[in-house]
Amino acid sequence: MIVFTLGTIIFPFDRAVDWLDLLLEREIITEPVLFQHGSTSVARLNHPLLTSVTSLTKTEMQESIEQASLVIAHAGQGSTRMLAKMGASFVLLPRLKCYGEHVDDHQLLFAQAVETFGINYCTDFDHLVNYIKHPPLPLKKELFDAPSLGKYFRELYQASLINAKVTHPVNLSSGFYYD
Repeated sequence: MIVFTLGTIIFPFDRAVDWLDLLLEREIITEPVLFQHGSTSVARLNHPLLTSVTSLTKTEMQESIEQASLVIAHAGQGSTRMLAKMGASFVLLPRLKCYGEHVDDHQLLFAQAVETFGINYCTDFDHLVNYIKHPPLPLKKELFDAPSLGKYFRELYQASLINAKVTHPVNLSSGFYYD
């Protein structure tokens, strides 16, 4: 099985859908595909090997990754860290600003940065075909000994509010925010 995950961000990732459609149509992919597409429309995809889901729980995603021969993933920091730690064979497909897939090219910059750790990424169809035909070796290690970017900014924000002596915390599910 191949797991193809786009994450859950609101921007469409139509390039990935187009590529997946071609990969299945040309029989480059010949095994079942679990396609987690988030908010990206998959209405035009119709193939017997394809199972499409909007989202998966973390447990469902991890169980799917454990069964996968290859994972093709958007270049999100959390996904990349999880894939590396789990020892998955994976390739990153960064969302690009020029196609309206994100607000900037931070996923491309991230993919380029983690390439030094042996993580593969591609921005064109032919490279993706190559990774499907010759999956990368699994990588089993922690990428960084650091918090996630979101956690880092949350802690930085909280510290700046404490230093500013803000005294009215409001506890929300994603952390503490101050009014």
